[in-house]
Amino acid sequence: MNASRIAERGMSYALRAEPAFAISFDLLATAPQGVAKLRELILSLAVRGKLVEQSRTDAPAIVLMQMVDEEKAKLVAVGEIKRGKPCLPISEDEVPYELPAGWQWIRLDQLLSKIGAGSTPLGGREVYVSAGVKFLRSQNVWNDGLALNGVAYISEAVHKRMSGTKVVAGDILFNITGASIGRCALVPDDFDEANVSQHVTIIRTVLGSVRKFLHLVLMSSHVQQTVMDVQVGVSREGLSIGKLRQFVIPLPPLAEQARIVARVEELMQLCDTLEAHGRLQDEQHARLVATLFDALAASESAEALAGNWQRIATHFDLLLDRPEAVDALEQTLLQLAVRGLLVAQDPTDEPASELLGGMTSADVPEESQPFDLPEGWEWRQLGSLHPEFQNGASSRGDPNGIPVTVIRLADINNGRVALHDPRVLPINAVSVRKYGIDPGDILIIRVNGSSDLVGKFVRCTQKLDAIYCDHFIRMRLPASVVAPEFLELVGSAKVVRDKISAMFVTTAGQKTVNQGHIRALLIPLPPLAEQHRIVARVEQLRRLCAELRERLQQARATQSRLADALVSAAAQSPSC
Repeated sequence: MNASRIAERGMSYALRAEPAFAISFDLLATAPQGVAKLRELILSLAVRGKLVEQSRTDAPAIVLMQMVDEEKAKLVAVGEIKRGKPCLPISEDEVPYELPAGWQWIRLDQLLSKIGAGSTPLGGREVYVSAGVKFLRSQNVWNDGLALNGVAYISEAVHKRMSGTKVVAGDILFNITGASIGRCALVPDDFDEANVSQHVTIIRTVLGSVRKFLHLVLMSSHVQQTVMDVQVGVSREGLSIGKLRQFVIPLPPLAEQARIVARVEELMQLCDTLEAHGRLQDEQHARLVATLFDALAASESAEALAGNWQRIATHFDLLLDRPEAVDALEQTLLQLAVRGLLVAQDPTDEPASELLGGMTSADVPEESQPFDLPEGWEWRQLGSLHPEFQNGASSRGDPNGIPVTVIRLADINNGRVALHDPRVLPINAVSVRKYGIDPGDILIIRVNGSSDLVGKFVRCTQKLDAIYCDHFIRMRLPASVVAPEFLELVGSAKVVRDKISAMFVTTAGQKTVNQGHIRALLIPLPPLAEQHRIVARVEQLRRLCAELRERLQQARATQSRLADALVSAAAQSPSC
C-alpha cells in the first residue's frame, strides 16, 4: 500500500468521529489546495472541541484559570511581571460559536505573562554580525516552526541593550505586519535565546502547559480571521498589541488540551505524508507528460507520428487531467505544425523556394538546421525575407501633437491587443504615420522582466486607430511569402522561443531583444498554401485545447467548492 493510501486511511480513521468528513476524504484530499484545507479543518475542529471526546473527569477551564491567576500573582509579587489592568468582560457579540461543557471564552491577555513586539537595534542592518545572538525577523517565523536558514545575528552587547525583547524557549512568536501577518511559531524547548524585530510579537504564557494548545488557537481560522478584521493603518497591514491582547479565544480543560495537541500532531503528520505524495505525484506527472509529448514532437515522419500518437492517445484520460498538461499538449502541437507533421503535404503546392523569388539568401548549413523539413519547405533566417522593422514611439509624447492611443504592454491580453483602458498621449502627425498599425503587422515585445514575454510575437488582427510604444518592435513581411498567422505561430513554437531566450540581453533586471536578434532567427518556411492549412488546423486544435482546459478548470473549481463546503459543514457539525 503506498504512502498516500496509508495516510488517507489513517486520516479517515483518526477523524472517524466526523462521518461527513470521512466519507468525502478523497474529495478533500485531492481538491486544489486540498491538504491545506485539511489542515485548516483539523485546527477548526480542535478549537471547537470536536476533535477529541470530552471527559467528565477533566477539571474544567475555570479551574485552569484559577491556576493561571494564582501563578500570575506570584510573578507580580516577586517583581517578574507588572500587575495588568483587568480585562474587559466578553460580550455576547464577541462569542463566535458555542463551546463544549467545561470550556470557556477568555481574552488572550488573561493567559500571558508577556506580550509585546520586538524592536530594531540602533543602526539597523549595520549592526548585524556574522555570528552572535540570533535576531529573528518575520521571515524566520512559520507556523510549523522557526526557519533559521539565513538568520541574522547581533552582538551580545546589542542583545543586552535589547533585553526587553529577548526570546526564550517556550515563547510563541506572532507576526503583526506585512504579508506574513498572523503567522506564528512555537519556540522549541531546546532553544537557547534570541532577540526579535518590531514586526514580531513575543507571546509568553503564565503556565507553560497551555502554550501548545494556544499555538493551535492562534493558527486557527477563528484567530486568523480576527487578525484580518482588526488590522490597522492606511494599508491595513498592521496589528496593534492592544487589539491582540483583547482577542477572544476558547480555553478547554488542561487535560483535554493535551489530548487535542496529541491528536493534531498525529493528523498533521498524516497531512505531511499526503502533501509530500502530492508533490511527488505532480512532479512525476509533469515528467511523464514532458517525456511522452517530447517523443511525440520528435516523430521523424507522419507514419511515426501516427504510431506515437496512438500509444499516447490511449492514456489521454490520465495525461490530460490538469490544465498544465493541456498547455504542454498545445506546445507539442505547435512543434508538430512547424515540422510539417500536422497536415499532409500537397505536391501541387508551389514550393517555398518559388515564393522567395528573387530574394537572395545564403543557404543555411545543414548542421545549423534544427531538424529535417518536408519536401517543398525551406530553412531561412528571418532577415533573408526582408522584413520591415520599426521600434516604437517614445512614451513622452509631443506637447504640440494630437491625442492618440498608445499601445503599451498592459494592452496585450492573451496574445492580442486589447484596448480596454487605453493610454492617450499627444502625438505629432509624422509619428502617427510612422508608428501606425495595419492588419497583419507583428508587434514583438522588445523589453520586459519576464522571459516568457520578451520576443513574443503579437499579431494585429485589425486596423487600429493607435500607435505603439517603444517596448515593441513592429515587423512587416510580404503576405505573398509568409502568412502573418503562420509567422505568429512559428514565433510561439519552442524551436524559435528557445533561440530567442538564448539571445536575451539583461540590463537592470530587464530582458531585451533587438532587431538584429530577430533578423537572425532561423524559421521553417512551408509553401504558402500549406501555411494556411497549418494555421487552420492549429486553430481548430487550439479551440479543442481551450475547451478541455475550461472543463478541467470548471471541474477543479467545483471540486474546490465542494471541499470548502465540506470543511465548513464538518467544522460546524454538532459535537459528538
